[in-house]
Order: sequence, then structure tokens, then C-alpha cells
Amino acid sequence: MRVDNDPQAQLDEEIDAALFLNHPYGIPIIGWEHEMRALSRDYAIAFYEAHYTPSNAILIVAGDVAADEVRALAERTYGRIKARPVPERVRPSEPEPHAARRVEMVDARARTALIERRYLAPSYATAAPGEAEALVVLEDILGARSTSRLYKALVIDEALAATAGTWYWVDALNATRFSISALPREGVSLEALEAGIDRVIATLLSDGVSEEEVRAAKRRILSDALYAKDSQYAMTRLYGSALTTGRTLEDIEAWPVRLAGVTPEAVMEAARKVLVPNRSVTGTLRPAPAEEARP
Repeated sequence: MRVDNDPQAQLDEEIDAALFLNHPYGIPIIGWEHEMRALSRDYAIAFYEAHYTPSNAILIVAGDVAADEVRALAERTYGRIKARPVPERVRPSEPEPHAARRVEMVDARARTALIERRYLAPSYATAAPGEAEALVVLEDILGARSTSRLYKALVIDEALAATAGTWYWVDALNATRFSISALPREGVSLEALEAGIDRVIATLLSDGVSEEEVRAAKRRILSDALYAKDSQYAMTRLYGSALTTGRTLEDIEAWPVRLAGVTPEAVMEAARKVLVPNRSVTGTLRPAPAEEARP
């Protein structure tokens, strides 16, 4: 329902498989279909017993609650589950990529063409101090909003795209993705749209970002973080994602200070490290020609 019937989701799987040459992030969370068909009940139970234990879990509670009452309730409920030792996880590292890669799909179910490019990038857990925060600012400037460079150039000024944007998956335990995606306007080829994306990136890398762009991006990001506190779900997800990827409560609370310290120089250093063709996989999806789409 979520992947096999969705050409874009299938493209995402193929891009990740090409981006992560050695790391499990290149494998779908529930595995490939032929692997799932080979699973047995005994295998599932053995996996559960090996990994589903209190020492390998984090409980997040949000709302108008008393901490002492929640702790007592958690101990009565989850405390009855017997703790078991968790096997050591050996996490393979991703080799430094040496070649740009491409994935091209044609599917009769696709209603529109699209292009997506993913760059191998450091996460909060793997980045140097301040590097992930600089990439968060880069994401905002380059394509996170309708005021971003990609949107303004490709959607408004050049009328090449119906939409364009960026996404940086920062909460990963290992290396992660910095993504750019766009949908072409009717009559615009994917080749023309990709050339437009390349122009925006080349201009950013050659001309840099301004002090005002960085200040405005930090204001918007901090404002979003402040409003996110109105949502209990958003807060539980924030803390849960951070704690399960090696960060601490102190680290989470200090994030606004680190973000405030991001400079244009830091943004450009991160951009020049990540937005490199050899670190990228470019994926395209095209609708099948009319004659191929007929049953």
C-alpha cells in the first residue's frame, strides 16, 4: 500500500539503495519483498526476544502529568517486563563515494514526472561541532520554503517547476541524506529542470550566502521550533528521535544556542562538503508513454 503501489516510493527505495553502498540505510526498513517472503514465525519471535527489551527502549510521555506519578505507573507497567542483555550492534560505515550515480524509472502509474537528488551528508550524531546546524540553515536557504533560492528561481523566475524544495534528515544514527526534489511544469523536460537545479547550486557555491540570508533563516528555524512546542506529538518525536540517536537532553536544550552561532562561512563550508556530485544520486521518474500504459 505504501511502496509497491506508489512509483515515487519505489524510486525513493532505489535511490537509497544506490546512495548507501554499504550501510543498512540502503535497505527498506521491513526489508525487500523476497526477504519478507522467506521470514518465519520463529524468526520473528527470535528477533523480538533479542531486541525488544527495556534496556533497548526509551519511553516519552508528554502532557499535563506529574513526573512522580508517571514514573510509578511506568514501573508498574513496563517494570514487569524482564530485562535481557542486548546483543552488540556492529554498525558498518559508509565508504567515501567516488562517483555520481543515477536511477531512472519509467512507470505507467506515474501521473507526473519528478526529479530527486540525494547527497550523502553527516547527521547530528556524526557531524563535526556546528556542522549539522549549518546544514539546517543551508536547507532553509536553499529550498525549505517558498522564499528559498530553489523555489524562487525554478518556480517563480524561470517557471521550470511546479514545486521545488529540500529536505535534510538530521536525526540519524549514522550518515544521512540531504535531498533536493522538484516537479516540472507541464511542457518542461526533466533535463531542463535538472539543469536549473544545477544552476542554483552552482550559484550558491560560487557566490556564497549573505549575512541577511543566514540571519533570516535562523529566525525562521527558531520560530518553527518555538511553535513546535505547542504540539505534544512534535515534542515527543523531537526528544525520542534525539535520544535514540545518541544525543542528550542537555544537547537538545542547547540546540538554539548552537544554531544562533552559525555563520555564513560555516554554511558555505558545509555546502562545499556536501553538495558535491560524487556524493549524490539523482533519480528521475517519468510516466510511461501512452502506448506503453495501455493494458
